[in-house]
Amino acid sequence: MSRASACPLAERLGIALPIIQAPMAGVQGSALALAVMQAGGLGSLPAAALTPELLRAELARLRQAGRPYNVNFFCHTPPLPDPAREAAWRASLAPYYAEYDIDATGIAAGAGRSPFSAELADLLEDYRPPVVSFHFGLPSPALMDRLRGWGSRILSSATTVEEALWLERHGVDAVIAQGLEAGGHRGFFLTRDVGTQLGTFALLPQIVSAVRVPVIAAGGIVDAQTVAAAFALGASGVQAGTAYLLCPETSTSAVHRAALLAAAPSQLKSQAPAGPRSDTALTTLFTGGAARGIVNRAMRELGALNNAAPAFPLATAAIAPLRAAAEQAGRGDFSPLWCGQNARGCRAVPAAEITRSLAAGLPA
Repeated sequence: MSRASACPLAERLGIALPIIQAPMAGVQGSALALAVMQAGGLGSLPAAALTPELLRAELARLRQAGRPYNVNFFCHTPPLPDPAREAAWRASLAPYYAEYDIDATGIAAGAGRSPFSAELADLLEDYRPPVVSFHFGLPSPALMDRLRGWGSRILSSATTVEEALWLERHGVDAVIAQGLEAGGHRGFFLTRDVGTQLGTFALLPQIVSAVRVPVIAAGGIVDAQTVAAAFALGASGVQAGTAYLLCPETSTSAVHRAALLAAAPSQLKSQAPAGPRSDTALTTLFTGGAARGIVNRAMRELGALNNAAPAFPLATAAIAPLRAAAEQAGRGDFSPLWCGQNARGCRAVPAAEITRSLAAGLPA
């Protein structure tokens, strides 16, 4: 009998190990998800930024594997364009446009991310994914009913007890307790106040005590030790993202990999470029939404939580040309270098090895 065979969450999701690979838009496709699936965990596909054609192709690859997988979507309410705020944002970026000789008048506004919709549900119906997860709340009751009608299990992120209770009332199969140390976007949806956000090991037991559905710990989960700690505090499963960022199955960029190596444990320092150790912070600069990444030039000079940045996801368009120009020069000065606070388990090894190392911390 495997150590996960008696785990209710694993049984509910149809997986061997209660380990979920966090969906990470921009750094992965189906290759990472497939590798985690083959190792017994739940591989995840970030779908919010994919075109319908790309999404269909990725879903076909995942379905062909014959194992449960997760497809992740955003549920934000698209903000109305604010021309005055956009103009002020671009004015704050003007010195950088001049530095890189970028004509800002040619930069078109763009949404960057689309929320889950009836059109996406129509596309998904051909595949009926075993698990569908959401960030920033949940879609409409009608869309939830469609997913349930196919037999899909539904997960969503909560960053407070109040959000966890809301998700439970709206019928999720499990709550992902996202701690403040998690890399990437905060999943908050009942509040945007970062002062309400708790670390994983403070948030997790509070949510476990408050809800009846299984709770998945996310944020700082990078090795067997942190997995064991999460289960000791009542978690039914864990979700890991940062630990997978250096795996060969990801599409993590060269500048992002270099920054991760600088933030990695001492045994990887010989592989990292010269320079100080990287720290992380929450920032709104790259999309308009609060997200944790490695501190870079833009965050230092513009202020990581800059109120001038348009609302999520409208900030993306204006900074994108700066990101492209800097990356072409080998620098991540304007790139979203997403990373959690705990990079200890981030290693340049196959995803299956990371998954097995996490599984070593599961209860016997």
